[in-house]
Amino acid sequence: MLSSPAPLTQALALARKDLRLERRTGETFLVTAPFGAVALMMVPLAVGPDTPLLRQLGPALFWVVVLLFGVLVTMRGSTIDGPAQRAMLSLSGVGPRVRLAGRAIGNSVLLLGFQVAVAPVAIVLYAPDVTGWIWMPPMMLLVAVGLGTLGALADQVSEGIAGRTVLGPLLVAPLTVPLLLGATGVLNATRHDSAPWPWLVLSLTVVLATALLSAWCAHHLEDPL
Repeated sequence: MLSSPAPLTQALALARKDLRLERRTGETFLVTAPFGAVALMMVPLAVGPDTPLLRQLGPALFWVVVLLFGVLVTMRGSTIDGPAQRAMLSLSGVGPRVRLAGRAIGNSVLLLGFQVAVAPVAIVLYAPDVTGWIWMPPMMLLVAVGLGTLGALADQVSEGIAGRTVLGPLLVAPLTVPLLLGATGVLNATRHDSAPWPWLVLSLTVVLATALLSAWCAHHLEDPL
């Protein structure tokens, strides 16, 4: 009798499926990322040639764009899997936790790519103070994982609801506030010669709590066939 693949193997396979679909459609990097870059460009036009102010606002605006437009990246699952696909996964023995984990992994990879694509635009437009930017890679990873998991959970919560593409972002956006505080707090702390690790601990705590909550909720959100 053939044994089913391990849950981690199933989750990685689902994440690869999502990434292959993204590679074909280009929704994140050909549509969402350019819109995020345009949003960053609009602020200097509104503020004017106030270079010190732009340098001060740059990092915070970068994170705001990442979180707001990142919600759109994470909610792309609303158009990927229909009822037939979900039923097929359930009949194949893929549990709700595994499905949510696969979506969260795919979301996290795409969000990391989105941040890398948008960051050069923020650097060119705002010329921010680079002090403390050594903390950016771990912060980008935490934001990607946290937001990716939140998006996967919201996508599963709004499953089967009319207007889910609108409801999902409304559910996720308020929950990203701790991630925004942590991301901006890290850079502000390093610029003022303070320890950044409390903000990293805050972000890590939010990510772990989100992952545990998602794992607990996933089974209860699964509709019986």
